[in-house]
Amino acid sequence: MPGRGEGGSGGGATGRPDAGTSVRFRCGHGAAATDARITLQRECPLCMLLAETKRSRAQLLRKVASGRRTALERETRLGAEYDWICDRGHSRYVASVRAALTGSGCPKCRANAEAPAARFEGGVPFMKPGLKLGTSMTEQRLRMLLGERIRLPHRVNAVRISRTFFGKPEVWPDIIIPALKVAIEYDDPGRDGTSHRGLKEASDREKDDALADVGWAVIRVRAGGLGELGSHSIVCPGVSTKVVDRILKLLREIRGAEAVERLVVPGVPS
Repeated sequence: MPGRGEGGSGGGATGRPDAGTSVRFRCGHGAAATDARITLQRECPLCMLLAETKRSRAQLLRKVASGRRTALERETRLGAEYDWICDRGHSRYVASVRAALTGSGCPKCRANAEAPAARFEGGVPFMKPGLKLGTSMTEQRLRMLLGERIRLPHRVNAVRISRTFFGKPEVWPDIIIPALKVAIEYDDPGRDGTSHRGLKEASDREKDDALADVGWAVIRVRAGGLGELGSHSIVCPGVSTKVVDRILKLLREIRGAEAVERLVVPGVPS
């Protein structure tokens, strides 16, 4: 039911002219070419948000109720409301396009994650089978260099939280150190210069807050011109042994030297 939403973005979900000016965007969304009074030489707001959140319209279409897919294919408005399908099998729920892309999932998922019983599991690291995350060569190098200094587990890839993050009751840090309850994230802007900026930065902050809620600390290695994010940030040109030295120093400050020493690889200076 996309009749409600942010104005000023054109021909709406049906592609028919609005009562006001009909707008078509460079991406082809908005008013039909024959109805458009104005054609803007930029992407529509929805395509811009999809690009910023590293998603595609096809991914969004898989989440919407089947009867609304045709409308969503042409949608431009971030505030337009649709019926969405929870991937956990809960009832359909109504939310704006913006909330579907950046929100915390369906109401049932949120309630389950915040329930008293779920809070007992908050902070528990575990192995989620089949989890596929894009891991860059730089992230792998950081793990390798850190693994040469302290023992890192290989059978955990997720941490339970007491809220939902992109609809899930868990988060997936780059490096997890269960013995210290510390997660390490490597951030750089990527080839297009947009990663970990804008909405993605807000998402990173939310992820850190979710981990803090369950007693975990987060160290963020921020490279490629990114500034500090959070109280435990390491701003650097790239991954190096000096960066690993700084991580170990922060680990000692956060959890104490004794706890870190128990993880040090024998025979290797810490």
